[in-house]
Amino acid sequence: MKKKVIALLLATTMAFSLAACGGGNNQGGDNSSSQNGTEGTDNAGGGSEEKILSVQIGPDPETIDPALNSAVDGGNMLLHSFECLLTVGEDGQLTEGQAESWDTSEDGLTWTFHLRDGLKWSDGSDLTANDFVYSWKRVCDPEVAAPYAETVLGMVEGYDKAIEGELDALQVKAEDDKTLVVTLSSPCTYFGSLAAFATLSPVQEATIEANGDGWATSAETYISNGSFYVSEWVPGSHILMSKNPNYWNADAIKLDGIKFNLIEDANASYSAYQTGEVLMIKDVPTEEIPSLEGNDDYYVDPIIGTYYLSLNLNREPFTDKNVRKALSLAIDRDYVANTLMQGTYSPASNFMGPGWIDTDGKEFMENANGGQPYIDISNHEANLEEAKKLLKEAGYENGEGLPSITYSTNDIGYHKVVAEYLQEAWAELGVDLKVDIVEWASFTPMRRNGDYDVSRNGWVGDYSDPSNMLDLLYSTNGNNDGKFNNADYDAAMELSRTTLDPVERSTALHEAEDILMEETGCVPVAYYNDFWLQSDKITGSWHSPYGYWHFMYADITEGGAADAETADGETADEESTDTDTEEEETAE
Repeated sequence: MKKKVIALLLATTMAFSLAACGGGNNQGGDNSSSQNGTEGTDNAGGGSEEKILSVQIGPDPETIDPALNSAVDGGNMLLHSFECLLTVGEDGQLTEGQAESWDTSEDGLTWTFHLRDGLKWSDGSDLTANDFVYSWKRVCDPEVAAPYAETVLGMVEGYDKAIEGELDALQVKAEDDKTLVVTLSSPCTYFGSLAAFATLSPVQEATIEANGDGWATSAETYISNGSFYVSEWVPGSHILMSKNPNYWNADAIKLDGIKFNLIEDANASYSAYQTGEVLMIKDVPTEEIPSLEGNDDYYVDPIIGTYYLSLNLNREPFTDKNVRKALSLAIDRDYVANTLMQGTYSPASNFMGPGWIDTDGKEFMENANGGQPYIDISNHEANLEEAKKLLKEAGYENGEGLPSITYSTNDIGYHKVVAEYLQEAWAELGVDLKVDIVEWASFTPMRRNGDYDVSRNGWVGDYSDPSNMLDLLYSTNGNNDGKFNNADYDAAMELSRTTLDPVERSTALHEAEDILMEETGCVPVAYYNDFWLQSDKITGSWHSPYGYWHFMYADITEGGAADAETADGETADEESTDTDTEEEETAE
């Protein structure tokens, strides 16, 4: 296989880009500019400049409706505009959000949340426990078709009837304006994490009833309850969020606003960072990475999640397990992660990678498959020979008789170069692979609707329980893009949801992964890391292992962290950890 061709092309692209962009050790974001990552506007009180943090975390989101979002970029925006009953702090522990306390019955079936006094929506109207009742029932509404419905509410009593349209069957009740009682059909040890999950954010009934699905597409109708609210929205340009004066902890918010620049092209993001137009960018041009390594403003942080391929199991030839397995084994994961992805990702031998926690407190991966990897990533030549053998057994020796396959992906980061690699890797099997580049706004709905042969996919954990990712492949899960449907897999996942025995639960979850990998229900390729550029002018922010940047309690300081000292000697970073912050949902 001509791996060297791809590597040479990648190196040539890097060299050209480094020459075009100046290369070297240029510390983007430290350059002088008129804005320096803030937007200067006059305050009504007397002409001082507002403090607006300008960042880039992705292009136009598919949706920022909490019930419908399943992408990381939208999740980052929901993180700042909404707040759930509970939140997750920088230390990874659950803490209070809209609820000031919560308790659980001895049998684990009844969860009671006690809301804070005086909660408000961003429009100043009262927010009560009934708003959570409406919002959670809306997630179950079949007409809404929330992709996370089963994941976040499947364990609540009455869910089965609610998902069929009998919404009042869902056992979520408001005892009074400040007390929400949730009854589960079976104990769920991580239900607190779900109560901190953006899908279960409260949404305002009156606004949705008046505006329908369009409520979440305009600043004028986007009523929220978080630390910021959407004050301006220009599709293709930016979403501006302003400090929410009605947020219960508004006094702790230092920024006047956050400008989310909707930039899809990584080179444009990098240029904006270099000029100081933005102070943080998530999408770093991959060709710039060699020149950025070692720079103080370049960050690489592990997150829990897997970059994988979805095979459309409703289409030939992917209905044949041997074809699926052959395509998987033909991929040199070490080459993909360490050469094409320049070591920013790690090669995936399992579906469940590092960071997922088993019931015994160990990493789930340590206990998987008897402690052995499902795919031996150290012996690609043997894997390739096995792939050829499997394809022959499927009746497609050397690819003869196999129809042309289309691989769908969006063109950000490493996605295109991985697609080009797959063309060469699968050509070793005689497979003719065509690549279809799809813009981000259309990509996820296309994949969810099954309008593809093979598609790039990925998942970043919302919480560290392995069910969060394994549930993706449950037959009726709204995020099951490949339509994997296996009765034994479903049975293992159902047992994991209902058993009270942690050992039995662990066994069931591992059995599910065993089945998934044996059946090649999807093709794991690499484990995620986040890499980004961020100016030291930003203080008090943090990045979570779930792939989110928390700017709620951040500040902008011209001299960076050194000038962030407070009068009592605490730094802005230290001060922010004493304040309730929210960890939020989603995927990919």
